[in-house]
Amino acid sequence: MPPSPLAGRPAPPDILIDVDALLAAYHDEHPDPAEASQRVAFGTSGHRGSSLRRSFNADHIVAVTQAICEHRAAHGVAGPLFLGIDTHALSAPARDSALTVLAAHGVDVRVAPGDEATPTPVISHAILTHNTGRGAVGQAAATRPGGTADGIVVTPSHNPPADGGFKYNPPNGGPADTTITSWIQDRANALLADGLRGVQQVSLERARAAATVHDYVSAYVDDLPSVIDLDAIRGAGVRIGVDPLGGASLVYWQAIAERYKLDLDVVNATIDPRFGFMTVDWDGKIRMDPSSPYAMASLLRLKDSFDVALANDADADRHGIVTPAAGLLNPNHYLSAAISYLFAHRADWPGAAAVGKTLVSSSMIDRVAAGLGRGLVEVPVGFKWFVDGLVDGSLGFGGEESAGASFLRRDGRVWTTDKDGLIPCLLAAEITAVTGRDPGRLYEELTGRFGAPAYRRVDAAASPAQKKILTSLTPADLDASTLAGEPVRAALSHAPGNGAAIGGVKVVTENAWFAARPSGTEDVYKIYAESFRGPEHLETVLAEAQAVVDAALRR
Repeated sequence: MPPSPLAGRPAPPDILIDVDALLAAYHDEHPDPAEASQRVAFGTSGHRGSSLRRSFNADHIVAVTQAICEHRAAHGVAGPLFLGIDTHALSAPARDSALTVLAAHGVDVRVAPGDEATPTPVISHAILTHNTGRGAVGQAAATRPGGTADGIVVTPSHNPPADGGFKYNPPNGGPADTTITSWIQDRANALLADGLRGVQQVSLERARAAATVHDYVSAYVDDLPSVIDLDAIRGAGVRIGVDPLGGASLVYWQAIAERYKLDLDVVNATIDPRFGFMTVDWDGKIRMDPSSPYAMASLLRLKDSFDVALANDADADRHGIVTPAAGLLNPNHYLSAAISYLFAHRADWPGAAAVGKTLVSSSMIDRVAAGLGRGLVEVPVGFKWFVDGLVDGSLGFGGEESAGASFLRRDGRVWTTDKDGLIPCLLAAEITAVTGRDPGRLYEELTGRFGAPAYRRVDAAASPAQKKILTSLTPADLDASTLAGEPVRAALSHAPGNGAAIGGVKVVTENAWFAARPSGTEDVYKIYAESFRGPEHLETVLAEAQAVVDAALRR
């Protein structure tokens, strides 16, 4: 679809949310468990929805939290639960709902002071700091003092202001895997269907009094030198601009600048649950997406004022990198540059540490990894697939095309096992300081060695029934021996890195590939494609990909 006429322009008043109406609906509206759209549904990043659609209301949150408490008890998770929120309007009331259930179960909940927002990676860091300080991550609670910790983050990430989100991070610190989320989802829906009779709660006043205040900012910011060379950034005098996009990273960037005496200017310190300061995304909606040139239009106008300009989404698990020459770096381009730099400048990383990527990320990453002599682990979409590798050091880096990544500490130990938007941003400043070239220039050098790929994603209409068919397609269902004039080398329904189902298909040739997956929230399927033979060849790949998939869906 063509971009909206509003794309890249300041948000007009008539598209801003009515916060009071949103909050009233959160408390007053009740979902109908018989309606699929109003049930709890855990996707790749937890349960998401809006109170105005009866898909994110108090009933959902208390049911999910009750299920999490039961899961903790059944699996011996008896340590503290680190609880964080972002700056979306529904996040604070959802946090309060969760507290009433957690307190009823006697959970030791750790919250930030003064209702302060807490980024997703900070919760992952807190979980791992607690757990690895007492032995191997995931060690049974019965064998460690205080028990293992886990966490909850209340966030819909970069999604529009009317949305809410709620996700669970188990003791490994990363996104919960499908075994856990399926159980939590099913139990929560059973509680909804039973009128919440199995939910235990106490008053909010009592729940707040029972929670322990935790200094998340100091714990995370003070530990940053273990993962980023901040001395190099300060010593080189790198001029840094940061736009938190109204999200949870604001106080962290302010603390980083003060603690490490960096030449860092927070260019937008506004916190507004309507996100009325944003420029509108491609489809006419407000979305805090640091990889979108439309959402990032305000920061892009400042690109010549800084050596690097940086941004995060609302829960700071995504990064956006702007440089004077390149403007907003495509996420795939930055991942490639970051991998190239890190594996050449982290001498203490394990010699066998591999590069992790999702199967819809650029094949430039494959070529960079091969040039470094590093293994490549290609997994389905979802950061959960990188967790084990980051914990044991078999992965030095895990990244996905939607601007999410994390990597090891400088000594090769685990840092976070969820996406961390802060450290890739700081890494862009380190690259500039150490090499004298910003990441955009580094990517240009990579294209000189490995070629310049053209990459694009398009959406195509698909009914729920067709989406279900797409999820179960196999290579045998595809009539594709060639693609855009090249022989097909591989047709995949399972990721080569771990054998897990990809929920769609991927077709690969020598110089191109496409992947097709159904959307989890809309009646569309997504086609990702890339060509190392230029934009015209990419358009041919996309056209043939859609024809191949449509033919398979009609069978």
